[in-house]
Amino acid sequence: MTDATRADSDVPVPGKAAEEAPQGNTLSQDERAELETLRHEVTTLRGGQPPGDQPPTKHRRGRWRAPVSAVLIVLGCILAPISVLGIWTANQISNTDRYVATVSPLIQDPAIQGAATDKITTAIMNEINVQALASQTATQLNQRGLPRAATLLQNFSGQITGAVQGFVHSTVARIITSPAMNNVWIQANRTAHAALVAALSGNNNGALTQSNGQVVLNLQPFIKVAQQDLANRGLTFLEKLPTPNATFPLFPSRDLVKAQTAYRLVNDLKIVLPILCLLLIAAGVYVARSHRRALIGAGLGFAASMFVLAATLLIVRNAYLNAIPNNTLPSDAAAAAFDIMVRFIRLALRALLLVGLVVAAAAFLAGPSASAVRIRSWFAAGFNWLRHRGENLGVSSGPVGDWTYARRRGLRIGVVALVCLIFVFLGQPTVAVVITLAVVLLVLLGLIELIGRPPAPSVSGAPPGPPAPPGPPAPRSPEPQAH
Repeated sequence: MTDATRADSDVPVPGKAAEEAPQGNTLSQDERAELETLRHEVTTLRGGQPPGDQPPTKHRRGRWRAPVSAVLIVLGCILAPISVLGIWTANQISNTDRYVATVSPLIQDPAIQGAATDKITTAIMNEINVQALASQTATQLNQRGLPRAATLLQNFSGQITGAVQGFVHSTVARIITSPAMNNVWIQANRTAHAALVAALSGNNNGALTQSNGQVVLNLQPFIKVAQQDLANRGLTFLEKLPTPNATFPLFPSRDLVKAQTAYRLVNDLKIVLPILCLLLIAAGVYVARSHRRALIGAGLGFAASMFVLAATLLIVRNAYLNAIPNNTLPSDAAAAAFDIMVRFIRLALRALLLVGLVVAAAAFLAGPSASAVRIRSWFAAGFNWLRHRGENLGVSSGPVGDWTYARRRGLRIGVVALVCLIFVFLGQPTVAVVITLAVVLLVLLGLIELIGRPPAPSVSGAPPGPPAPPGPPAPRSPEPQAH
């Protein structure tokens, strides 16, 4: 028998200890307890319970987590674009400042200014009817014995009409593009929207009244603003004219209660939908077996939902432009009007798309993949080099570095939470804001890594040697035999 075989035969095997024990020796109670303990440990190391006695594993018990997590995250991502549209709609209906900010660029767009100028010029020329006036004047000249003048007037009536139309068009264009018209446009929309909000919220201030089964808007404040603005431009005689009491019907008065109910519902959904969206996504990440992978999927799904919203806006825009005849509104003016009205939606979805990508990228970099570990090691090596370089130059974080390193996990969580709160409470986040916050977050996390100084390893007089090999088991003294 070789030495290796003899050494292996000397090691007791728990499962066969009882059979291989000498027949003349009996095990004490303590030795039997130790034997059972060794048997249990061996069974556990070999993969669990004896055959036929294995309970359901943890993997089988948590099998429901994956589909439930996926459903919750998908529902949250579906609600994300709906929440964006709900917030935009509520702001346009209930927030006068946001509504004015949305519609104020309309009067400044060149295509819309040109379309408005053409419409107003056509309306004025239809009222003037230069051709009819020229014919009437020619008839009167004939009656007064001036046939040659009448003939000349009729021959040049087309040129006269064109000249008058050019004069009216240039005058209207100058008024439309003037800063005064921009101010009138803003004030008129602000007054009208404030009156509409007052009626829908039940706080009517007198601008909206009911007449002949209609809810009508009193236009007197708008006319007064226009008169005052024109008087400031030199038309002082307008100040002496009385302001007419004109009205504009909005909708049937029987629909006022329905409109007020819809107004309250939209304002409630503005708050409920975003909260529900975030709760569903958070619950999906929490339920998942792998929180990090679920967070990656949630971030990518959130970004994809914003991409779907952008594609939907593009489809609606094309349908809107195809539905409007060119003689009603030129295509360039219609496109400009649509783009101006939905620009806040586009800004929001771009910012949220970037947020989803940032969250997914952060969750990926925090994972155990080879690329993520390599990237983190690069940054760690860079911070270590900077820290050691500073210490060599006499710059050390001292006790602050020790304190920061000991609490680095809590500091990271606090910094991330702070940046998230800043993003949430920003009224109008944009792509530039998201990029700025991401850069600030990276800088703060980098400062935590740079300032946090790991404790120095303990140095002894000599490096510890390799552990001594285990010796042979001590011989067990036989118990006294009972005679």
